[in-house]
Amino acid sequence: MKQELSSIRLAELITTRISHDVIGNVGAVSNAVELLEDGDMSFLEDIKNILKVSSTVLSSRLKFFRLAFGLDNANTESMEYVKETAKSYLKTVGNSQYPIDLEFNLDSARYAKAILASIMIAADTFIRGGKIIVGTSENRVFLKTTSENKLSEDKIAHIRSILNGDDVEPNAQYAAVYYLIFLLRQEKINLYVLNSASLEFIFE
Repeated sequence: MKQELSSIRLAELITTRISHDVIGNVGAVSNAVELLEDGDMSFLEDIKNILKVSSTVLSSRLKFFRLAFGLDNANTESMEYVKETAKSYLKTVGNSQYPIDLEFNLDSARYAKAILASIMIAADTFIRGGKIIVGTSENRVFLKTTSENKLSEDKIAHIRSILNGDDVEPNAQYAAVYYLIFLLRQEKINLYVLNSASLEFIFE
């Protein structure tokens, strides 16, 4: 993992990615408010639905981003809170037909932010749902993805290239990967990326 960005460049990538992930629902809320202001009550049920869905997505994503990228606080120490925040986030990434489930068994807050970044990275590789598994085995923390459907081979290959330190042009879509590299250096955590068809990380 040789790739290292300046803190300013990393902040730019993270800010761009977060903005991209919330702007659609912010726009939906804005459109719903405009419909209310027009006073046409024939759209009232549609407006209620838009506001309910968009506010849930925004709340879940912002809580996740705050926990993953923000300053440490008591919530980062609670693995139950970390798990529930990650589960809520994944519901906004998958859908009812192709959900992304999370099996989470972690008791060490030291790995919390690295795991949250890895969950975000892993979620991007699903095409039609699946499961992210986080756990501990032989004093090592691991994350792996499973799916009955094909995962995005291009994204998995790109993620591996960044983690291998290849000269890849930084892209905001992969901001969480660069952030993970930063966290690993900061916390002095070693990451091993297994060579498999899915995404599998081992931390120690």
